[in-house]
Amino acid sequence: MPECLQRLIGAICLLALVAAPGFAGEAVRVATYNVENYLVMDRWLDERDRWLPEYPKPETEKAALRGVIHSAAPDVIALQEMGSPPFLRELQRDLKREGLDYPYRHVLEAGDEVRHVAVLSKLPFREVTGHTDPDFPYFDGRETIKRGLLEIGFETAGEEWSLFTLHLKSKWTERDDDPRAERKRTGEATAARNRILERHDPEAGDLFVIAGDFNDTRDTPPLRRFLRRGDVRISIPVEAADSRGHKWTQHWERQNLYSRIDFILASPAMKRRLAPDSHGVYDGAGYRLASDHRLVWADFQFGGEERQGPE
Repeated sequence: MPECLQRLIGAICLLALVAAPGFAGEAVRVATYNVENYLVMDRWLDERDRWLPEYPKPETEKAALRGVIHSAAPDVIALQEMGSPPFLRELQRDLKREGLDYPYRHVLEAGDEVRHVAVLSKLPFREVTGHTDPDFPYFDGRETIKRGLLEIGFETAGEEWSLFTLHLKSKWTERDDDPRAERKRTGEATAARNRILERHDPEAGDLFVIAGDFNDTRDTPPLRRFLRRGDVRISIPVEAADSRGHKWTQHWERQNLYSRIDFILASPAMKRRLAPDSHGVYDGAGYRLASDHRLVWADFQFGGEERQGPE
């Protein structure tokens, strides 16, 4: 089947979910996507069989990436491993040329001067807050969240809600006393979680989403930091899967390891606004070329009747 036809079929299937009976209120599709080094860096290019210093993300990968975004068609997309602001402007421009317009953008420039978290949106920003100061104890000193915590506020159908975007520390480390950097990653998660709770009260029904690359699986200390603090239920993972029921979001080619490390976490009140059967992990055309991660998406509805049921 031609790739363009696969993309069209994928887009029609996704749109059909939003148009399904019982989908009340105004729908917003939120996605998170690690775009795998959308920046300049030293790279090995298989097609050239060469190691190239200071080389941008190849155009074939960029085109595939845009195809994934076109097919998923999120209203708001949280991005990880984005380069500096000019790279986000390039992606925004190229998507618009191909018919997908995201008028609103923001890159958070934090401690990592190379890889950033960012947001593209069809919806206007009500508020933008870049949290670069949350810190945590780490051995004999204190560290800040290297890529920061980006908070974007929106208003949809008269309801205010927020998107938090983050990219926690990878498992690579130079410290023998912190194998796989779990201590640092957990520290970053704790600092981010505390800042979120300073800003929002999940027990009071605040609406927020925490989305990004957590670099760890669900039942690990970093993830658990965002789910509960004591008796307080902070968020609930959106149980997304692809068309075959597979839930992995990242493929580590060197080890041939498939993991679920990219998540959309919804506050309890936000989870009740999750549209039935309207969430997934993208596995359509081009996803393997675009990134070593897969896009995760979920639809939330505002201004309609709040769903009841188990959280």
